[in-house]
Amino acid sequence: MLRDLHQQGSLKLLFPRVHGALGKTAVLLNTAGGVTGGDRFDVAARVETGAHLVLTTQAAERAYRAQPGETGRIDTRLTIEANARCDWLPQETILYDGAALRRRLTVDIAGTARALMVEPVIFGRAAMGEHLHDLRFADRIDVVRDGATLFSDRTALNGDAWALMRRRATGGGCGAMASVVLVAADAERHLAGARDLMPGTGGVSLVRDGLLYARLLAQDGFDLRRTLIPLLRHLGVTDLPRTWIL
Repeated sequence: MLRDLHQQGSLKLLFPRVHGALGKTAVLLNTAGGVTGGDRFDVAARVETGAHLVLTTQAAERAYRAQPGETGRIDTRLTIEANARCDWLPQETILYDGAALRRRLTVDIAGTARALMVEPVIFGRAAMGEHLHDLRFADRIDVVRDGATLFSDRTALNGDAWALMRRRATGGGCGAMASVVLVAADAERHLAGARDLMPGTGGVSLVRDGLLYARLLAQDGFDLRRTLIPLLRHLGVTDLPRTWIL
């Protein structure tokens, strides 16, 4: 049941119907078509006790060239109450040459709740021969459980991203990346199966009790999804949003 909704600007929320009624899935749509310097998008969602929410996007987000000194921002805050579940499944963020973007995901979760989050990003479209030689990108994920910090991750990539991602210690020539976080009481039982699904450019660990984390690299967005889709299903997403179908 949807209790309340507020939206403004170019960011809209759509609700696909299942058998004539609202389902558990909500789809974010940016009618502006992308993000550039000076833009700011804020998403806040609360999943109340016992509820299940799947949040996805209608299409890949795009971060376009920004003017010098200007930065686009995407801030997402999820609050997940006791015995509730939230699946944060946005499609890829595609970065273009000259983009400046700060992206942040903050999750406040109760100890008895469950959350699965994925944050994929593409460093230029490989099929179009795009190379990013001028990029300012910062990505941040924070998870707080019952008031205590459970997990924090920071990624920063500035300057010639194409050259940086070709280094063995960073990207090894890959052009797409994703972080996957599972917060659940039974996270450990998913570890072995998740490792079986990892390509040579990915890894997964049980960071601490109740938290599983995976980092994936791929040549392009298509290859990234070929790993992400079976991984998300293994981690409990039985019905992927239609927007995720290859």
